[in-house]
Amino acid sequence: MSFFKNIFSSEKKESLDKGLEKSKSTFFNKLNKAVAGKSKVDDDVLDNLEEVLVSSDVGVDTTLKIIDRIEERVAKDKYLGTSELNQILREEIAGLLSETNVGEYTEFMIPENTRPYVIMVVGVNGVGKTTTIGKLASQFKKQGLKVVLGAADTFRAAAIDQLQVWADRVDVPIVKQDMGSDPASVAFDTLESAVNQEADVVIIDTAGRLHNKVNLMNELTKVKRVMQKVLEDAPHEVMLVLDGSTGQNAFEQAKQFTAATEVTSLAVTKLDGTAKGGVVIGISDQFQIPVKYIGVGEGIDDLQVFNKYEFVDSFFK
Repeated sequence: MSFFKNIFSSEKKESLDKGLEKSKSTFFNKLNKAVAGKSKVDDDVLDNLEEVLVSSDVGVDTTLKIIDRIEERVAKDKYLGTSELNQILREEIAGLLSETNVGEYTEFMIPENTRPYVIMVVGVNGVGKTTTIGKLASQFKKQGLKVVLGAADTFRAAAIDQLQVWADRVDVPIVKQDMGSDPASVAFDTLESAVNQEADVVIIDTAGRLHNKVNLMNELTKVKRVMQKVLEDAPHEVMLVLDGSTGQNAFEQAKQFTAATEVTSLAVTKLDGTAKGGVVIGISDQFQIPVKYIGVGEGIDDLQVFNKYEFVDSFFK
């Protein structure tokens, strides 16, 4: 199909291909078993395909949508062969993601007319939140943008230390207080500092404790409210970071956080070395929130802008 074109540099595409290799090989091993001995796409093949998609962490609801689409095509063309299933899947998944209006990004961008642009980052501990912030800061800095980090995850000393390591590595200023400080106070200080420095981008880390959703909701609401004393429209973006390698657990985290606060974008990390890459397809479809970035490796440049066509192309290549 015409939209499967390489809009990333070949180096980035190779990184994406490599990062999805395990997910792809596991998926196609299952798919080959599902169609073994079959030449036509019949009910048995569709039942097996449903199982393959669900076990690849695409999610039940999204899987049923994909199966319905393929059933429609089979009904129109009684002679569809299993040899064409790969291409049909590729087209229908890309079509499904197109309808959700996600993954339209081709580069790391912030709106031209918003300075500083404030990104509040949420997510549970261990999903790669701090690493994502550091890599994002690096990408923005490479574009010549002035970045300020805010260490508002004051619940863990390690979180503050980790963000400091990234700030040093990328060479960007960080605003922090002692462990146990009021997160909203850190956010306020960060925005004041960013305005004074005429910064372009502010990235605020927040605590990711889900043991009490009411506390989380109250804390994030307070952080937002206090930021708005400095910039009335802050934060401009609330990004939820999810660990793709946890599969269905990532769905559950997305449910919890979208219930606790308004999430406007997603970053799905740790897709390299896992067979659960299908989770990106399900999360994109189910939450109707743009997946903006995906992590496909350990390197500082392995946080990539998510583009649905490139992702599907790499997955089915």
